[in-house]
Amino acid sequence: MKLTTKGRYAVTAMLDLALHSVRNPITLSDISDRQSLSLSYLEQLFARLKRHNLVASTRGPGGGYQLAKDPEYINVAEVIMAVDEPIDATGCRGTKDCQKGSICLAHHLWLGLSESIHDYLNNISLAEVISQQEIRRLAYLQDAPRFDDNGRNTQSKPGAGDIPSEFRL
Repeated sequence: MKLTTKGRYAVTAMLDLALHSVRNPITLSDISDRQSLSLSYLEQLFARLKRHNLVASTRGPGGGYQLAKDPEYINVAEVIMAVDEPIDATGCRGTKDCQKGSICLAHHLWLGLSESIHDYLNNISLAEVISQQEIRRLAYLQDAPRFDDNGRNTQSKPGAGDIPSEFRL
């Protein structure tokens, strides 16, 4: 089973949002810059995430996106499924026509794996992921000032929300 770009980008962007939108909305441009993700692709994903009530948007100056509910109440499987990413290790997408129109010998094995993966991701909230010290350290590093060749800070919005100072290097 391979998680596609859609699912990986959605989870990464939601983790970034959980870390950075504590007080104010965050623009997709900021997420795109920090995570090196395509802005146009993020726009498509966030339209789906919004339809599933996982994010809320604010228009105008200072606008952007925030989580629609606390990160404790959003699980990783929910994010993946919101962007139409199936959690399925079967070759037939569960239709039981894996081998010339009928079920293959390994179908139930792959189906069981799919269920285990779904259960695992369904039991991990965004809050659990962002509470890990390594994740918070990486987020802090992503927010460190970046300078161009002339010594000017090129980062549009430095600061990692409420990431505590103990994660500084």
